[in-house]
Amino acid sequence: MQEVTMDYGDGSIAVELPDTSTIVEYGKTYTDPEGIDPVEAVRKALAKPHGFPSLKELGGPSKKIVIAFPDRVKGGNHEKAHRKVSIPIIVEELIKGGTRIENISLLCAVGLHRKNTLEEWYGYLGKKIVDQFWPDRLLNHDGDSPDLCDFGTDEMGNVVQCNRLVADADLAIMIGHVAGNPYGGYSGGYKMVATGLSGHRSIGSHHCPKTMHRKDWMGASTSSHMRDQFESIGQAMEAGIGKKIFTVDAVLNQHSDVLAVEAGELSAVEKAAWPVADQRTRVHLDHDDPADVLVMGLPRNFHYGPGMGSNPILMSLAIGGQLSRCWHAFRPGGVIIAAAVCDGWFNPQWFPSYEHTYEELQKYCTPAEFLGSKDAQTITENYQYRFLYSNHYTYHPFHAMSMISGGAVPNLHASATYIVGAKKPAYARGMGFIPVSTFQEAMQLAEKRVGKNPKVLCTPRCFTSGVSVHLYLKSQK
Repeated sequence: MQEVTMDYGDGSIAVELPDTSTIVEYGKTYTDPEGIDPVEAVRKALAKPHGFPSLKELGGPSKKIVIAFPDRVKGGNHEKAHRKVSIPIIVEELIKGGTRIENISLLCAVGLHRKNTLEEWYGYLGKKIVDQFWPDRLLNHDGDSPDLCDFGTDEMGNVVQCNRLVADADLAIMIGHVAGNPYGGYSGGYKMVATGLSGHRSIGSHHCPKTMHRKDWMGASTSSHMRDQFESIGQAMEAGIGKKIFTVDAVLNQHSDVLAVEAGELSAVEKAAWPVADQRTRVHLDHDDPADVLVMGLPRNFHYGPGMGSNPILMSLAIGGQLSRCWHAFRPGGVIIAAAVCDGWFNPQWFPSYEHTYEELQKYCTPAEFLGSKDAQTITENYQYRFLYSNHYTYHPFHAMSMISGGAVPNLHASATYIVGAKKPAYARGMGFIPVSTFQEAMQLAEKRVGKNPKVLCTPRCFTSGVSVHLYLKSQK
């Protein structure tokens, strides 16, 4: 047996795994290419953008320009982080073309995430750029804004909404991160536009059981129905606002260092960036047989904010997302074991609608039934929750619904999900999981389902070690 230390709550937990287990850790199982000079990479990309003239040519004294950028959830906040480096260079290039700085606005593309505070912007944008634009021209997107553009539906039937500032600008620039994601393979590209600059009705077109419970949602693939929806919505947004969005995407490594930068038209940027991202994100394990048991550790605090490992809805989404990333190395009907504190702390300061949503969910037999109910619709449209989102830095109430869609995935594809170390086991049961006291007990129960001497795949620090990877077997392309 071997001892493995996994994330758990506010600290860690040591568990014993068979010596034959595959332990996936950065620096041991895989490594990254070295980051490149991000300043040089951004300047090079902007010099020859795909399908666009240069920013100097696109700018001008009378042009109104908006630069949208991702929120704190992804991308890092170190000095060479893509947002921190690229925004000043983009502003510089626009000014060289005669653009007046007072005609440039920065827009945080939060989608339905909580709006970012001034202090948070200082942290991941840097003081110099923030002070240039704060307070009148550094803004948060509001997915509930009364002036949100509504462009009906696209050819796939998805609702199409768009931020008004982006629609009214002469030039809209979108900064993105091409980083491993279970939601359509990668962040950035059309995903950034479709989720960051729209409203809950549009996001509800794809962050829902109809999309996330499809078989092709699994495997974190860029060739999926969800990815098609991102592209369709993004192109319909561009048609609605009457212009193409200029994007500046960076491929990121484990620690959010820049590996490549592509700029210009969205489809062309995706085509150029994804092969580079594949090289660092697609990790092939040194065996041909899929795992019977997937083991993971969940901290209390990770990308969506404090409480992800204790809030049962967010905990379930995290497990579903990691299952998607490991899908090609895990057999359907296998068992998941997750170490999670699951103590029912919903963090109401950030996620005020979540406890109410969890309680209503318990009235229904399946998550899909709840999500299609009037109860779910009533919470989504609750004035107080939406007011808090728009004015007091909280997540939108529909965010909980979208997380339930992803959090239901483990119960669709695994024969059981065992939660080790839940402080309040009822919350794990409420998500359809099975709480157990010890890891040894979980392994014994797993063997009853998958047989003796199971093949074990463990991702002990998948949520705290940096940008996630997508796992494949040795023989898979």
